[in-house]
Amino acid sequence: MKKALGFLGNEFFLGTMIALLSVFTAVASYQGAMADSEQNKFEILGMQYLNDGNAEYLTSNQYISQDYSYYDNWFLNLDERPDIAEYYESNFSPELQAAIERDNGIWDDEYYDAMYAIPAGLFDESDTNFEIGSQWDERGDQLQLVMLIMALGLAFAAWASLMSVESNMRYLFALLGVIALIAGVIAYITLVPTVVV
Repeated sequence: MKKALGFLGNEFFLGTMIALLSVFTAVASYQGAMADSEQNKFEILGMQYLNDGNAEYLTSNQYISQDYSYYDNWFLNLDERPDIAEYYESNFSPELQAAIERDNGIWDDEYYDAMYAIPAGLFDESDTNFEIGSQWDERGDQLQLVMLIMALGLAFAAWASLMSVESNMRYLFALLGVIALIAGVIAYITLVPTVVV
């Protein structure tokens, strides 16, 4: 066994293993921190769009209420006081005017879609940013796993380097370090792809 795995006990090999595992651990740690930063950025953007969408939704509700009021007053005054009816009609929103021209029933789906277009767009932007933030979160979690695997491998390689060449544990710990390096590289290669905005 020692002869077959003799290279594992070599000082140069163990030093190289320690260096590689250290570099991979540091890279995974750095990229994990960057992923967390990106996650925070997109979650904050998602909250901003959500807040703006809520504000615009309330504004749209007010415009719709105004349209209801103007339309009611226009209808009530249409026959007896056409000048007052004309005043209310001049205050109809463009969306209400378009709905009247369509003659599908004044308060059709197209009217509401037009009135809520701005908040709907903001809510879509919010969902998109939360989704991207979630992808960065998943990538960050996977990088934490890579870092854990590499750190374990680093610990095994370091312990192996401290043991005597005659010790069987030196070879076992060196082998565990190699396995951790391979597992960490595989985990790193299979990471969720970087999110493209």
